[in-house]
Amino acid sequence: MKFDTPIITAIELKENIHLDNLIILDCTIDKIGQTLQNEKLELITNSVFFDLEGKFSDHSIQLPHTLVDENTFTTESQQLGINDNSIIVCYDRWGVYSSPRVWWMFKTMGHKEVYVLDGGLPEWKKNNFETVSSHLQPREKGDFVAHLQEHWFADTQVMLNAINDNSKIIVDARSQGRFEGVSPEPRQGLRSGHIPNSKNLYFENVLNGEKYKSATELYSIFGKLTDSSKENIFTCGSGITASILALASTIAGYENIKVYDGSWSEWGADENLPIER
Repeated sequence: MKFDTPIITAIELKENIHLDNLIILDCTIDKIGQTLQNEKLELITNSVFFDLEGKFSDHSIQLPHTLVDENTFTTESQQLGINDNSIIVCYDRWGVYSSPRVWWMFKTMGHKEVYVLDGGLPEWKKNNFETVSSHLQPREKGDFVAHLQEHWFADTQVMLNAINDNSKIIVDARSQGRFEGVSPEPRQGLRSGHIPNSKNLYFENVLNGEKYKSATELYSIFGKLTDSSKENIFTCGSGITASILALASTIAGYENIKVYDGSWSEWGADENLPIER
């Protein structure tokens, strides 16, 4: 089965939770300065843990959350029991935070049916649906093979080329203070400011609390910054909240999008790359 939009409701997930090819991924990571590690572990039934910061990050690069190569992504996805025909639903225990990043990762690696649970675990619990206290351990190895889709992915060279290209719009998901260089960066050693000619859309502005705003509202928000005829490249601090915007723009009907994988953790650390304030 295919869902009509890249996000699904808790009710839709509940109605389809017994599908044989459904894979539910708990994609939770800590926020900067906030953790759920001391909280009671509550999970959606049949959740498999997606180790975003461990097995699915490239630790040979001194950047947070950097996407692994195709072979590693294939190996680790298969260990989670993911097949080519799996229906993947990503969620996190915050609501909407790291799950869109995992959605983008699977899109970038060529998986067709991947969705995000709008509102995550909090929305699931609001519906009084059952929770469990441990992750499901996959019984069988999957057959999914990753194939990098470069039209979803941006690196430093893509960003440099985009700065003066009128057919491309760079949108930064960080707060206005960080974008303008007047608020400190949470990671040490980074310059303050933003990529030249980029625009600012704080990621929280596409959310209503723990859920996304409506498609109509999102279309209006993005329409003030860009349009669907342009390539939209999203960046942030480390690639997490940029993915929130990437998914929001997809909900709004935008198709030509990329996420800058290294984001400001990479750009802000390199003295050779241009910045504006």
